[in-house]
Amino acid sequence: MNIKIAENAGFCYGVMRAIKMADDAIKKYKKLYSLGPIIHNPQVVEEYEKKGLKVAQDLNDVDAPVLIRSHGVPPEVYNEINKKGVDYIDATCPFVKEAQDYAKEMFLKGYTIVIFGDKNHPEVKAHLGYTDYNAYIVNTPEEAKNVVAEKIGVISQTTQSVERFASVVAELSKNSKQLKVYNTICDATEKRQKSAKKLAKESDIMIVIGGKNSANTRKLYEICSKYCKKAYHIETEDEIQKEWFLDVDNVGITAGASTPSYIIDRVYNFIKGMDSE
Repeated sequence: MNIKIAENAGFCYGVMRAIKMADDAIKKYKKLYSLGPIIHNPQVVEEYEKKGLKVAQDLNDVDAPVLIRSHGVPPEVYNEINKKGVDYIDATCPFVKEAQDYAKEMFLKGYTIVIFGDKNHPEVKAHLGYTDYNAYIVNTPEEAKNVVAEKIGVISQTTQSVERFASVVAELSKNSKQLKVYNTICDATEKRQKSAKKLAKESDIMIVIGGKNSANTRKLYEICSKYCKKAYHIETEDEIQKEWFLDVDNVGITAGASTPSYIIDRVYNFIKGMDSE
């Protein structure tokens, strides 16, 4: 079998930055919490819990310094942390911060804000806070049809599909006299999706590696499924089934932004080992 890893796969800048900040904070503090899992990868979360980074679902569970993960938090959370009198380390991805700033700027200028993304994703929940919780969250062109306003301002969850974002914007343009759009899908996401699409077209099977709770990994799986008949979303090599590879010549591998290189390597070596049996 010919096994190829997508040109752009694995950790993005925002995740690497958050991991580095977590490592530094763990050395500095005896006790540390993250608000929600540091990244959407169960294996990495488990690894960091062993190092001393405990996951807290809300601030009521916190009695020590707090790491704000790369997805960011609504503005009131900073006030709540300060009231508790604990330190915080802000690992919000700079691209996420930029989207928050755009949302706040347009909201203050009187735009009806539309956030393109998954309403249940922590990044989108954080963005919503910068509009005083007064924004539409849409994930499809069909949902965008319900938004009608004189002035519409649009941002996106940073890990969304570029193609779907364009279709949502096209729909919104029909419903507004003044449309202001900030494409806040990060460059790494776009590159990762393009390289996954290219490899999927060339492959008999695509293996997409990443947390099942990772939105950007699910988007990669969605793209790969569209262009390759056999696509599988796994977290580790333990989920791989040998029968998937019957009559397969070309194997493609890609991975989400929260997937560490050591897991990608383990999957690659596992498949390579099957081929030599």
